[in-house]
Amino acid sequence: MDEKKGLNLTIKVWRQKGPKEKGHFETYSLQDISPDSSFLEMMDVLNEQLVAKDEMPIAFDHDCREGICGMCNLYINGHAHGPDEDVTTCQLHMRKFKDGETITIEPWRSAGFPVIKDLIVDRSAFDKIMAAGGFVSVNTGGVPDANAIPISKEHADEAMDAASCIGCGACVATCKNGSAMLFVAAKVSQLALLPQGKVEAARRAKAMVAKMDELGFGNCTNTGACEVECPKGVSIANIARLNREFLVAKLQD
Repeated sequence: MDEKKGLNLTIKVWRQKGPKEKGHFETYSLQDISPDSSFLEMMDVLNEQLVAKDEMPIAFDHDCREGICGMCNLYINGHAHGPDEDVTTCQLHMRKFKDGETITIEPWRSAGFPVIKDLIVDRSAFDKIMAAGGFVSVNTGGVPDANAIPISKEHADEAMDAASCIGCGACVATCKNGSAMLFVAAKVSQLALLPQGKVEAARRAKAMVAKMDELGFGNCTNTGACEVECPKGVSIANIARLNREFLVAKLQD
């Protein structure tokens, strides 16, 4: 059996020394990259070459490399997480690219996600939104029998689908307005659909939306781009639920 031919690639990467420095693109060449390697493995190879030449390696975020943590936030050829569907950057494989192709890599572009260095952005804004209301603080007691909680399968499934959001920020990077509505909607929905989340529902919706606005994220204009690029396929139907939760909360004031 013949071995698969390696890819020869041109890599255009955003380089920025710090948050207050002016960034720019730098171009590198890579030869014989395995089509079966992941995108981050390709980045590792590039960094090894830079280190070997006593050049500063490219800073990029990653952790689990299993599509769970959401840290591998790269904007690749005009797509959050790259050209593949329903995957994070660490799950993207080089077979999605052609031999001789130029790959442009950028950080998330949003006022809410300032660049720290190169491809790393500060996503702590999402943590602040969660701290504002994305939790349940009522005393729920011990763990009850699963059948004792009156939750319909439809609501349980919808709550689990919303909870699949990993907070990577692809929705923000994709949205022309830099909106975080899909993220906030998913985190509100996963609790709004469950009995445990009802006690603080009004305060939660108002607090999380207020914090989102405070941190500089844009408004949602329902273009649907966030849903298309979400690696977990979180539905924009959650945004409609967030709007309902918010309106109900305002009417209760």
